[in-house]
Amino acid sequence: MVSDAELDDCRRVAEEAARLGGRELLRRFGDHGRVDYKTASTDPVSEADRASEARVVELLRARRPDDGIVAEEGSDRVGSSGLRWVLDPLDGTVNYLSGMPFWCVSVACEEETADGWQPVVGVVLDPVHDELFHAARGRGAYLGDTRLTRPAGTALDEVILASGYAYDVAHRKVQAAVVTDLAGDVRGVRMLGSTALALCWVAAGRCDAYVEDRAFRWDWAAGLVIATEAGAAVEVNGSRVLAAPPELIDQFRPRVATLG
Repeated sequence: MVSDAELDDCRRVAEEAARLGGRELLRRFGDHGRVDYKTASTDPVSEADRASEARVVELLRARRPDDGIVAEEGSDRVGSSGLRWVLDPLDGTVNYLSGMPFWCVSVACEEETADGWQPVVGVVLDPVHDELFHAARGRGAYLGDTRLTRPAGTALDEVILASGYAYDVAHRKVQAAVVTDLAGDVRGVRMLGSTALALCWVAAGRCDAYVEDRAFRWDWAAGLVIATEAGAAVEVNGSRVLAAPPELIDQFRPRVATLG
């Protein structure tokens, strides 16, 4: 079990790392340099992604040399401490490249347990709006210095549902069918384009629920800690991520069962 002192240290390191990556991204926003593609034309990676990851990884290796690292752009390292860092140096790359101000740096710390790796610290930075979301297991979730607590008693027809489409174009029809089915029963649907930041918006009450498919661990690890500590119910099933008010999670689960 990670001690309170180590949780605090990991949170501070995560915040510092996110700030470093965020400065790199903000400096390049609007002039991002070369763009390559990983799996398809819908799955880009830019020089900005790589530059942000390099800064974040450099700090983590210096400050936490015994920890492992799992990073979207491949800067992985096996550690020996029982802790590892899961990071997305730019979550919302398509938004970033398009000039849309909805993207972030996501940094999570995970603890190795008998049940596998469990996120214990999450930090998500929205550099454009200078919003730092952060949480540690059992310590609450915060936006800056303000504690985040989701209100109870949300009805399904009051829900603002956030989502996003997978890079796999063929799979989008499956996702679209699920979202369309839900759209008739909720107040509204918003396609946001960043899993990590959308989970933080659930934590902050800016939207009420979130569903995504074909998500990777670096997409949701930090946001899961933040949303959970704010009082949301978050479930990861395969590649499906579902976040909702606890009183509604049982209503959402069967309706997103075709995802994951």
